[in-house]
Amino acid sequence: MQAVGPHTGNSLRRLLGMGGAPNRQRRPPFVFWAPALLVSLAMVLPLVYLVERSLDGGGEVVDLLLRQRTLEILFRSAVLVVVVTVASALIAVPLAWLTVRTDLPLRRFWSVVTVLPLVIPSYVGAFLLVVALGPRGMLHGFLERFVDIERLPDISGLVGAALALTLLSFPYTLLSVRASLWGQDPALEEMSRALGNGRWRTLWRVTLPLLRPSIAAGSLLVALYTLSDFGAVSLLRYETFTWAIFLQYETAFNRALAAGLSLVMIAMALGLVVIEAQARGRSRYYRAATGAARPTSLVALGRLKWPAFGFTAAVTALSLAAPLSLLAFWAIRGVAAGEPVRLLWGNALNSVYASGLAAIVAVVAAVPVVMFTLRFPGRLSWVVERLSYTGFALPGIAVALALIFFGARFATPLYQTLFLLVFAYVVLFFPQALGAVRSSYLQVSPRLGEAAYGLGKSPLAIIWHISLPLMLPGMLAGGALVFLTAMKELPATLLLSPIGYGTLATSIWAAAEEAFFAQAAVPALLLVAVSAVPTAFLILREPRRGR
Repeated sequence: MQAVGPHTGNSLRRLLGMGGAPNRQRRPPFVFWAPALLVSLAMVLPLVYLVERSLDGGGEVVDLLLRQRTLEILFRSAVLVVVVTVASALIAVPLAWLTVRTDLPLRRFWSVVTVLPLVIPSYVGAFLLVVALGPRGMLHGFLERFVDIERLPDISGLVGAALALTLLSFPYTLLSVRASLWGQDPALEEMSRALGNGRWRTLWRVTLPLLRPSIAAGSLLVALYTLSDFGAVSLLRYETFTWAIFLQYETAFNRALAAGLSLVMIAMALGLVVIEAQARGRSRYYRAATGAARPTSLVALGRLKWPAFGFTAAVTALSLAAPLSLLAFWAIRGVAAGEPVRLLWGNALNSVYASGLAAIVAVVAAVPVVMFTLRFPGRLSWVVERLSYTGFALPGIAVALALIFFGARFATPLYQTLFLLVFAYVVLFFPQALGAVRSSYLQVSPRLGEAAYGLGKSPLAIIWHISLPLMLPGMLAGGALVFLTAMKELPATLLLSPIGYGTLATSIWAAAEEAFFAQAAVPALLLVAVSAVPTAFLILREPRRGR
């Protein structure tokens, strides 16, 4: 048997880029930096277009960016991002722990349904919020039966936008934290309890600190999603950068000014990435000694079982059951009025196919980026990591226009093909796969690779048989995030879909735009139903925990 000494272990880590302390060698292996750099260059393609468009505007763009109005929009966008990110974490972390580590009743059912709000388009969620809680909405009509009330307070503005986006985006953090909980070593918690710490003290001092990278990664996704959202903020009249960009595109017809505002959004996104890196810290999140690959025992909630059940049910009711009930009400009312029901299975198949391809490509592309940026820190990896997050901060319309420009000028055979649509999805949602995969990879100990190397395994075999299987929870979570978000993407789908390639998102928008709410409700319900199938498969295939 080949011995694994200090020098052998260091060379192995350099070769594999496996877990452990970051390697600061000047020249990382080509097999790591080349694919990672290629992926980041693909992600930066829309940025090149925006810079070119901004330069076309010259001094006019500079004047726009220095206006007081622009600074006010910047402040409003930042406030919304902070509120939604914090609120989502406060909802997602307890839900993840309850559905993975406790004896919560029906926890497998809650594991599926608490993720599904992610597939509800923000413009649908915001419209339902206005209809239900607006000054003369459904709640007002119900309360009028009992009390004399002229109108309810206006839900528009920061409160409404924050509520809608929080209820629809907390699953970003939820999926990331769930993947991290499944990958944690049970020996760490068992050791804490052996030292006299109870379950709750162990949760606070051991489990939560180990979730730090996944919470940071999920919160970054929530922040970037909030920054780039258009549907909710426009319907709820809360002016952010995406709304201002849309107005420049649609009313002023000034793409140069819109590109300049988009560059400010990218700068904000890069700032969020830096904050997330600081929150993640430099600690190690894998076991340093030997351990057992076995599930942890479930925590008995005791007297807290039913309050926890009520919390989970309340979140599900507000984020999923209420929107679906309103959609079902409109659909039933439309059928009663004689409107034909069109299930649009062809559009559903198109949505699943394009979104599934995007999820696979995004996860495959995320693996080399994660390995390179985590294990070979330096200037190049710093640039690669930050550029990888630029697409998620951009409105879909900006990315779509950039790819139309690229396809029409440099890649004519790809213009108006499914390839460009899938590529747009990957650019827009790649950070979702990146964050989830990175959270899992941080838990991979280098000692596993060193042991396999000592047994004669090749570096590629170690990556294939050890690293990737241990990263699988994060890869599945990342793929699910990309799939669910791509299913509801609208601007990029409208502009880049091949001729005649309808999707559920475009069907919902076409009906809603004409105020045919009953016709919009049916594809919206079908969108949730179709998305629930792969979500349930991913959740239910997770190993069962014993007591």
